[in-house]
Amino acid sequence: MPEPNNKGLQSPIFKASRFSVAPMLDWTDRHCRFFHRLITKRALLYTEMVTTGALIHGDHHRFMQFNAIENPLAFQLGGSNPRELASCAKMVEDYGYMEVNLNVGCPSDRVQNGRFGACLMAEPDLVAECVAAMSQAVVIPVTVKSRIGIDERDSYQELVHFITTVASAGCLTFIVHARKAWLSGLSPKENREVPPLRHEVVYQLKKDFPQLTIILNGGITSLNQAEEMLKNVDGVMMGREAYHNPYILADVDKRIFGASSDPISRYAIVALLIPYIQQQLKAGARLNSISRHILGLFHGEPGARAWRRTISENVSKSGADENVILEALKFTTQRL
Repeated sequence: MPEPNNKGLQSPIFKASRFSVAPMLDWTDRHCRFFHRLITKRALLYTEMVTTGALIHGDHHRFMQFNAIENPLAFQLGGSNPRELASCAKMVEDYGYMEVNLNVGCPSDRVQNGRFGACLMAEPDLVAECVAAMSQAVVIPVTVKSRIGIDERDSYQELVHFITTVASAGCLTFIVHARKAWLSGLSPKENREVPPLRHEVVYQLKKDFPQLTIILNGGITSLNQAEEMLKNVDGVMMGREAYHNPYILADVDKRIFGASSDPISRYAIVALLIPYIQQQLKAGARLNSISRHILGLFHGEPGARAWRRTISENVSKSGADENVILEALKFTTQRL
């Protein structure tokens, strides 16, 4: 196994990981991340998972391009070949990302067929070899996102063995989804809902591995809940709640990071988004590729349904532009 390179693994980026938005396939693309960054300046954002094959054999720039405003930003890789992962990790670093994360938690059939994702929890030595190769190739932190177990291999002892083995290769930060994954019989959606949440397992990991950065993922739906969890772990990662109710991120900087500034208003977010939409449309982007991420901005507010309906009904019409968003805004209590 290659010797691990521990340089940079105690980077200030981990201050941002006190609160992060989870990598979500088909959701956390560059437009989504730009939008989220308008709401929170300090939370750590993640790309969607991208496979090593897509970067090596495909149009890597399409997957890796991002706006500098998105930082602090981490890139999530899927793969199991140490040499390929090391090569891709170097690409990630060269593009200016602040962290590279290895996916050892996704349970979908497509991921398993490629021998990466949650099925790798059954091969901790291979994961360690991958981490060692990646951390030897880059200076930025190499982190791992996993489950608490898979199938019947879900004992705490097996989880400890996995963490110990991978940490010995140079990984000092683990993002742990507090559910086990069933590799067959459940859809990816069911794997996010059916296996019971066991936050206490992740809390115990932090007690047993105080030298590691342990970040809890799974079932976090409020900042009150996140603050309570932070008494037991180093960071929390919010997923679908942050996507469907994005304005929840507006209080993150003040409540989680201690910022003195007041949260940005929904009005200000839309005002900042309009020039971005104009720029992206001129560059050839479709309005829907941006607007689909902002449908939940007025979640729970008067006019939220009309906001969503106006955007959804008009976004695909010929000539649709930023005026669709401005028209939808008229149905809310916000005004530009």
